[in-house]
Amino acid sequence: MIAIGEVDEANSAIGVAATLADDAIRGALMRVQNDLFDLGADLATPGDDFSPSEMVLRIVSAQVARLEAEIDAMNLELAPLTSFILPGGSPVAAALHLARAIARRAERAAVAVAEPLNPEALRYLNRLSDWLFVASRAVNQNGAGDVLWVPGGLR
Repeated sequence: MIAIGEVDEANSAIGVAATLADDAIRGALMRVQNDLFDLGADLATPGDDFSPSEMVLRIVSAQVARLEAEIDAMNLELAPLTSFILPGGSPVAAALHLARAIARRAERAAVAVAEPLNPEALRYLNRLSDWLFVASRAVNQNGAGDVLWVPGGLR
């Protein structure tokens, strides 16, 4: 169906990350997992009216705003990027990078749908991949450190 499989895959990868994470990030990951069930329900009900109701779950702007606020808060603690980051570092960060790649695929699949979709659902998917990237950096900062790309460094 409409990108729902990719959303389920992202949710599963986030679940793997949650099993490896400490309590602080695990709580945030579980909130995202719950949002992804809302997102799946939203995507399964395309149409012209994107207002939430008792019968129809919709992603709402507050969910997107929460992701953005959490991205900003995590970024405050991180050193500025000086290089591209390779997926890896700690096991939890590697799982978050995998979830990010799947979330990006889900976003591409949703954008390609010919039916009208909730714009907030599309915004959520867009912000989710950024959230997962920043979360992976935050996790690595407290342990293994970012794995930096070395352009041409292994020739």
